[in-house]
Amino acid sequence: MTDFSSKKALILGGSRGIGAAIVRRFAGDGAQVAFTYAGSHDAAQALAADTGSTAIQSDAADRQQVIDVVAAQGALDILVVNAGALVLGDALSLDADAVDRMIDINVRAPYHAAVEAARQMRDGGRIIVIGSVNADRMPFEGGAAYALTKSALQGMARGLARDFGARGITVNIIQPGPTNTDMNPADGPMASLMHGFMAIKRHATGEEIAGLAAYLAGPEAGIITGAMHTIDGGFGA
Repeated sequence: MTDFSSKKALILGGSRGIGAAIVRRFAGDGAQVAFTYAGSHDAAQALAADTGSTAIQSDAADRQQVIDVVAAQGALDILVVNAGALVLGDALSLDADAVDRMIDINVRAPYHAAVEAARQMRDGGRIIVIGSVNADRMPFEGGAAYALTKSALQGMARGLARDFGARGITVNIIQPGPTNTDMNPADGPMASLMHGFMAIKRHATGEEIAGLAAYLAGPEAGIITGAMHTIDGGFGA
């Protein structure tokens, strides 16, 4: 376990799935944790009560709400951006508004959150964004728009790592493969298809992703920045 007892962390998108696992891990390791949620009020309040964290309702598609939430936290040690949207389907028939909302959540929100956090972040801080292995590999039809949003994070991380490096602030992307969440359950209709691409033929757990996030936020990862950390059971191998 990592000692985060003197650290202040904000997780954007923390009420369910990978985000909730990260909240539990960081709070369990002693951090002062706040997290945002959009519509999962009951789940968010239960998680906050269970972990001693603070739940904040906010829409990740609203740029000003994202900026305001981050600014209100003051000097953070750790920012994790996990809020994400998934829109799949024929590129010729996908709803354009749904695609644009996904871009707002998956690309614009991480960028503006990271920049705002850096304004007040302590030297040596950590910025971690949850991306996807689909930034590197999209092996089935219908995922072009989603893959676009996740590959955009790679350029963002490389650039912001340069921008913030003089202060020792690291910027990293975690790229999970299939992970057992409400969005992509281990027993869902696409599970067997996805496992067919994998060397280890199972979904990851939220706790496994949270473990990688804890490492990247910890003292041993101070030299790791501008990097993509794929955790996918060999999906992209």
